[in-house]
Amino acid sequence: MMFPVNLPGKFGAAALLLAATLPAQRLSQTRPRPDPTVALIQHANDALAAGDFPAALKILTALNTQTPNNPQILYDLGLALEALEPGAPSPAAIPAANPGSPSQPDAESYYRKSIGVNPLFPLPRVALGLLLARTARPAEAHTQLHAAVTLPDTDPALKARALRALARLDLNGDRQHSIPPNPAAASAELLQALQFTPEAPEDIFLCAEIAEAVPDLAAADQAYRRYLALPGKTGDPEAIAALAHILLAEHRPADAEFFLTPALAARPGDPTLTAELAAAYLASGEPFEIAQAAPLLEALHAAHPDDANIARLLARVYVETDHPEQADALYAALISAESQTGNAPDPTLLDARAEALIRLSRPGEAETLLKQAIADPAAFPTPGALGDAATHLAFAASEIDDPRVALQALTLRATVLPPSPSTLFLGATANDTLHQSTKAVDLYKQFLAAAHGAFPEQEAQARKRLAALEHRK
Repeated sequence: MMFPVNLPGKFGAAALLLAATLPAQRLSQTRPRPDPTVALIQHANDALAAGDFPAALKILTALNTQTPNNPQILYDLGLALEALEPGAPSPAAIPAANPGSPSQPDAESYYRKSIGVNPLFPLPRVALGLLLARTARPAEAHTQLHAAVTLPDTDPALKARALRALARLDLNGDRQHSIPPNPAAASAELLQALQFTPEAPEDIFLCAEIAEAVPDLAAADQAYRRYLALPGKTGDPEAIAALAHILLAEHRPADAEFFLTPALAARPGDPTLTAELAAAYLASGEPFEIAQAAPLLEALHAAHPDDANIARLLARVYVETDHPEQADALYAALISAESQTGNAPDPTLLDARAEALIRLSRPGEAETLLKQAIADPAAFPTPGALGDAATHLAFAASEIDDPRVALQALTLRATVLPPSPSTLFLGATANDTLHQSTKAVDLYKQFLAAAHGAFPEQEAQARKRLAALEHRK
């Protein structure tokens, strides 16, 4: 999720220029000469306060020519450049912030030069940190923002802005540098920011996201509801979608539908709301509602064919509505696209396609995918996801008479999930095939005790095999 970032010091005291030092006066001089920079400073202040950044840029360029190592002027040059609309031409007369550089100077280069002149000046550090965060360089952004927070003379409001940005960075982590999300640090930074400035609506939303990442679903649910209760936020589609996502994680699809249905009616075609409502239909378990999910997602997929999340959800609906052939086509395309990125395949995607292949009576292909999926158990997002893949592998292996692989899969599953009647039966038949009679008898008995008549065909088979095995004793 993107987060709002405001240009620091655009107006007010943060944008005031440092007064240039007056030149030394001769003793014989009876009246001091007027300093020409004073008028320029005033004009720059006026332009910045009025938001006339092109005019401010022109004046600041002249000031920078006269005092090239003034950190405030360098910062304000960066501020003016950053404030200009994308594509706005910069005056050719602006001197390069890095001597000898053939490229046109930009906001980042001026912020860095301002920091180089005065490392204790917090404004350019915060501005640079926010700029780096917006341009997907979170590690560098974190360094600059943290430095600004620790400087002794950082204004409280500026420190609060930096802390909120740090909280967002820590919440998201940095995949490029293998830095995982750190919701605990994000929470501490947000709390510290609230010591300097009052709580804003965006803080409540961020608090909900942090709780969701912990995960503390109850706290996230409460925070999203508190945000939606604020004046002007009742119909916020992002917050409604986020709350619905929490409700689905809490296995409350009807409550999710309650929020999503009117929100989507107000914003027809909204991708996030549509996807969440389809997920609610799917989670309901009701055939009528599950059937409604398919047309919603088909239209959404047609409008956003490159969105992998939509394609995966549509494939899941196809599996649940007994159209595994359509699901397999989508999953195969997603796996192919992922392989072209050079990244390791998502094991949950491999597992999802394997489930479709099992339903298509192609267990051999499913077993191959599932062996690849469980090769790195740590790559699964949750223990339950790993357990599901291991269950599917045990079933696929049993379908192609591969009892050793079935037992290996069940052993892996047992590390993350308790046994179920189905896995007890799979284990019993695998041991039976391998003539490990004692273990098979024990598992058949455990299966019959757990089944309670829910699996009549398998229970009949289990009793028949128990009679045969015990007769041999």
